[in-house]
Amino acid sequence: MDLFAPDAVPAEVRAFLAAQAERFGHLPGLWDLGIAAARSGGFMPGAPPAPNAYDIAIGETVSLHVVPHPAPRAVLLHIHGGGFLLGGAANQDPALTHAATSLGVTCVSVEYRLAPEHPYPAAWDDCERAALWLVEHAAERFGADLLLVMGESAGALLAVATLVRLRARGLSGRFVGAALSFGVYDSAMTPSQRLAETGVLKGRDIARIADAYAPDGDRRRDPDVSPLYADLCDLPPALFTVGTLDAMLDDSMFMYCRWLAAGNRAELALYPGADHAFIETPHPSARLAVDRIHAFLGECLAQA
Repeated sequence: MDLFAPDAVPAEVRAFLAAQAERFGHLPGLWDLGIAAARSGGFMPGAPPAPNAYDIAIGETVSLHVVPHPAPRAVLLHIHGGGFLLGGAANQDPALTHAATSLGVTCVSVEYRLAPEHPYPAAWDDCERAALWLVEHAAERFGADLLLVMGESAGALLAVATLVRLRARGLSGRFVGAALSFGVYDSAMTPSQRLAETGVLKGRDIARIADAYAPDGDRRRDPDVSPLYADLCDLPPALFTVGTLDAMLDDSMFMYCRWLAAGNRAELALYPGADHAFIETPHPSARLAVDRIHAFLGECLAQA
């Protein structure tokens, strides 16, 4: 089946998209509200915290939000999305609780510094610090030394950059699987980013987001800022999840190919009629996508 053909979009997905457009199409965007108002006004509303969740400070700029499992077989490092501008480590507890239960893991989400107050490399450094802390302390603090990483949108970029940084230290092998959803891997913008005129993310907004987190335009294709251009050899198996309506479609498709070309195992999961961050919404394909993510990570643990 042609996943990009109009008839590839199921009827229930078309109905969902129409209802979402009717419900949210008139609302102001991020830049209409302003970053401060978007943060305080629920532009990315967080879910209620898990009753068993707690936080650990691991440095002056970094803390970890922990959703524990009583007998974990691994620790999952989670890096949240939000365009490097929004969101927080404690905002996805239902999803992390589901992952903890489904996979039998303790989930650890990074509270990294946000732009524009803290542009590159602040978030990158914070995520690297969190990963290094887990490499050293996961077994003693959580009872498991196998590590996974999961990131969405900006978090997927940070997850790849973190793995590449760990490889430079000889440590990328400590992570046995990666779930990377609708990531932005080229901060100078892939064609699908530049051409996006509808949907959750539009090209003009993505460009302004990049101005906030990577203000030095001359560095936007540095491998650390845009891991699509990094040496990707010796990285763990990865699942790339993205919808066909996503402005980040090219990023996932290109990165999937580069992951394979570097000699790594990779899978690409495409969902017709899905827009950016669809797994965090009631989209009809969200549960299927999340189930595949958990199945993939479970396979990585079984093969480790």
